[in-house]
Amino acid sequence: MQSSLLTTLLLPLALGVIMLGLGLGLTPDDFKRVARYPRAVLLGLFLQTGVLPWVAFALALLFRLSPELAVGLMLLAASPGGATANIYSHLAHGDVALNITLTAINSVLCLLTLPVILDLSLEHFLGAGQYVPPPVRKIVEVALIILLPVAIGMAVRRFAPGFAARMEKPIRLLSVLVLALLIVAAVAQEWSTLLASFAAVGLACLLFNLASLGAGYAAPLAIRLPRKQAIAIAMEIGIHNGTLAIFIALNVLGNAAMSIPAAVYSLLMFFTAAGFAWWVSGEARGRETA
Repeated sequence: MQSSLLTTLLLPLALGVIMLGLGLGLTPDDFKRVARYPRAVLLGLFLQTGVLPWVAFALALLFRLSPELAVGLMLLAASPGGATANIYSHLAHGDVALNITLTAINSVLCLLTLPVILDLSLEHFLGAGQYVPPPVRKIVEVALIILLPVAIGMAVRRFAPGFAARMEKPIRLLSVLVLALLIVAAVAQEWSTLLASFAAVGLACLLFNLASLGAGYAAPLAIRLPRKQAIAIAMEIGIHNGTLAIFIALNVLGNAAMSIPAAVYSLLMFFTAAGFAWWVSGEARGRETA
């Protein structure tokens, strides 16, 4: 997968506009509530940094991936959640404030964890580690895409609450439309890559994605966290920042093969996350009518 107008301009711009809309539905109290219940944040961070890399490692060994693809899968596992996780959480009625908090903390934390995980992966699968600099510039870009539009949206809600309330439903519909268009564009652009690579790494990526979503949803419920927080954590650790992983593979490691797992995963997660959002929304409706 190569950088293109879609990944470098249209996708960040679309996500920024949607994050602005999400900010219209948030208040400072939403983030204060997250701070009062730190178990959700700690669990999300633990699953992201302490569990998922081991799941990816096990899958790489189970499917006997080539060294380059195995490192690519580990790179994906070490990447934090992205702005798309916040959007899917919003559509599934998750705790978006928790998503934004986890994305921000994970993005900073990965400056330390990602180089370590990646260096160990290179050492294990290729027999020679190499210095991997922290992806500071990409993390700053993620922060700008997520935090700045949300802050603007929250400011609009604070000073124009009537306008913010009127825009909530149109923004939700816009989110669905933009995501659908992005899925179509991404699949069309990477169709040949997807077909060529799916046989080698597709099943491993799919299982990693399903394991991430499943663990992210089941673990919070097991310790009796609210269902909205379980949805948020599932989306956060199930939707990785594939763009960051692809950027590092191509521009830091200089290895196109290592970008393949992130490219395949980024396409698959659109569909699995949409299916998961539909399922949890239907489950919620069933509880309301029961």
